[in-house]
Amino acid sequence: MGIELDEYGPEGGSGSMPVAGNTQPYGLLHGGASAVLAETLGSLAAAAHAGADRIAVGIELGCTHHRAARTGRVHGVATALHRGGSLATYEIVVRDDEGRRVCTARLTCLIRLRPPGA
Repeated sequence: MGIELDEYGPEGGSGSMPVAGNTQPYGLLHGGASAVLAETLGSLAAAAHAGADRIAVGIELGCTHHRAARTGRVHGVATALHRGGSLATYEIVVRDDEGRRVCTARLTCLIRLRPPGA
């Protein structure tokens, strides 16, 4: 996928990936690739929120694809919407190099105790 992380923490995070190599047969950024970027950014933020003794497990991801991306990179920014004791929800906005919104995603993670050996 070629994802490069910029930063992440409990409040959110950011990163990017190339369009090239992540396209569907028509040469457009694959919607699943946008979802992978979104879930990566949101999951890392949720894991940072969970801390060392707990884990974050994605339980729901929803994506709305607004426009196509054909070249360059897409850039995602995850922002915490809710950081509770058992659930964390993040909104992830993916934009193209020109700053146009390509995808809006929402990820909810379940926060659980770290299982033995994990």
